[in-house]
Amino acid sequence: MSENDLYIEGDPIRDEKAPEGPINERWDQRRFSAKLVNPANRRKLSVIIIGTGLAGASAAATMGEAGYNVTTFCYQDSPRRAHSIAAQGGINAAKNYRNDGDSIHRLFYDTVKGGDFRSRESNVYRLAQTSVEIIDQCVAQGVPFAREYGGLLDNRSFGGVQVSRTFYARGQTGQQLLIGAYQALERQIAAGSVQMHTRHEMLELIVSEGKARGVIVRDMLTGEIETHFADAVVLATGGYGNVFYLSTNAMGSNVTATWRAHRKGAHFANPCYTQIHPTCIPVSGDYQSKLTLMSESLRNDGRIWVPKEKGDKRDPRQIPEDERDYYLERKYPAFGNLVPRDIASRAAKNVCDEGRGVGPSGLGVYLDFADAIERMGEEAVEAKYGNLFDMYQRITGENPYEVPMRIYPAVHYTMGGLWVDYDLQSSIPGLFVTGEANFSDHGANRLGASALMQGLADGYFVLPNTINDYLSQGPFEKMDESHPDAQEAKEQVTSRIDKLLSIQGSRTVDSFHKELGSIMWEYCGMERTEEGLRKAIELIRDLRAEFWRDVKVLGTNEELNQALEKAGRVVDFLELGELMCIDALHRRESCGGHFRAESQTEDGEALRHDDEFAYVAAWEFGGDDSKPVLHKENLEYEYVEMKQRSYK
Repeated sequence: MSENDLYIEGDPIRDEKAPEGPINERWDQRRFSAKLVNPANRRKLSVIIIGTGLAGASAAATMGEAGYNVTTFCYQDSPRRAHSIAAQGGINAAKNYRNDGDSIHRLFYDTVKGGDFRSRESNVYRLAQTSVEIIDQCVAQGVPFAREYGGLLDNRSFGGVQVSRTFYARGQTGQQLLIGAYQALERQIAAGSVQMHTRHEMLELIVSEGKARGVIVRDMLTGEIETHFADAVVLATGGYGNVFYLSTNAMGSNVTATWRAHRKGAHFANPCYTQIHPTCIPVSGDYQSKLTLMSESLRNDGRIWVPKEKGDKRDPRQIPEDERDYYLERKYPAFGNLVPRDIASRAAKNVCDEGRGVGPSGLGVYLDFADAIERMGEEAVEAKYGNLFDMYQRITGENPYEVPMRIYPAVHYTMGGLWVDYDLQSSIPGLFVTGEANFSDHGANRLGASALMQGLADGYFVLPNTINDYLSQGPFEKMDESHPDAQEAKEQVTSRIDKLLSIQGSRTVDSFHKELGSIMWEYCGMERTEEGLRKAIELIRDLRAEFWRDVKVLGTNEELNQALEKAGRVVDFLELGELMCIDALHRRESCGGHFRAESQTEDGEALRHDDEFAYVAAWEFGGDDSKPVLHKENLEYEYVEMKQRSYK
């Protein structure tokens, strides 16, 4: 099996909407050149938004307030249960309140460097510019950010930077920001500009005359298959980390909305770019269905270490200082415990591979707060991190005020996603993609506290200023359920459901999902090899064939049926997993958290190959029996010099 057996290389792709000129003027230039829709005409236009996390809720609230007719869908029983609520540590913004040298340009530089020079300069600079507006918006909504003694907003540091730019609300920043966006959304629901459908899952995209015109959704309580139309569709459905089965994502997080759009023609960009977060509670047994994240903010005051000697099983409190290896501080003195997530994750894997890992499985390192408690006092530590410490103690039964936490890397975030242009429009006209569901802003690694920043930037500020350029061409021709394109999409959904229910094999959906996750983690996780990826592709293909032969889905469609819901999602994960491995195989370089064993420096650090791989890999669906098509979007750097990353 050669690479040519796996994919076809198509024509290059470029971002036609990206403005030129000085980088600090590009966003203003694009907003001015984009066509507008006057307030009276907005009332004639409709938009569907899938997902009500930070990106979706903020977009729906903002567009509803602008006067568009917005219809939103989420599979949870309330928008407040979106997975954004789980984000803990904070949100970045270049306010420079600490007067420590921060600026919009420095946030831009840190983000491009942190992403290992695989993101677009224009998009990242816009994100840095918009960050300062997000904080003002959220404070005006009443988000209770932490404040200093004098009443000013407080900041803390995060990995990959040397300034304090992260705004936070203890360890529940995502929850507080989501409540702010949720309140804004509910206000528009009450005003009648937004219609909200909870417990509905998008199962297909309706494309007519080349444009996205609606969605097919399933009422998860009754099984009814519904058809909804609009002038534009926005996907704000988060990431696909659950392809690994074990991840920090909520169990319901899935790829179905974006994968269904991909199958209808939307390019999927950089699918192999997944983030491994260094600060998760280690796996405790085969029975687990998800992992728990401990906020990266803990690395501000916690020190990471392992014993110097292999197999040292002593109580950590009994291991003297001179027998401990604070390996991040030793290897990266300039950044210490605040190196970016990909660097910290691989360093943890390396010491565990050496046999110096801690805990029952040997897959763990210590995150120790003894020095911080001695320096600041337990009360001050509790004020900053108390809810995180409580959560850790409830899960592990260990008191982190007395015994060091144990942490280990786990799948957390996906930098890959649907390809979008500068306007956040996918390769399907009328289909826009925001937040983690698109690929646009982070490159090969995401800096901590930037997910909340991107979600709210896209929803509150970017999408509302770019989608009007497309909607100014509307309203488009009215469609109803009798339209052939709508009937075809609905038939695709019902036939897939009928097939899943009819197989009546011997294996559960979860057993297939767990096996897929094991393959992905083993061969397409933190370290990858050509041999391993080729093996993974064969294993996934065999597993997918077995799924369609031997899966057992109980119940019927016309009821609450969680087995059926999971089955549809696992079908899409099985297809996505193969594309992720093909993407990882073709990218023969180590980049961000994606370490190719064949591409490393003499001292074992990741080695990029900018002459070959400085591009976005945008994959086009080739068909069920055809190979995917690779379109390359070249990345050009005018304002940041591409060079080997160093955090030493």
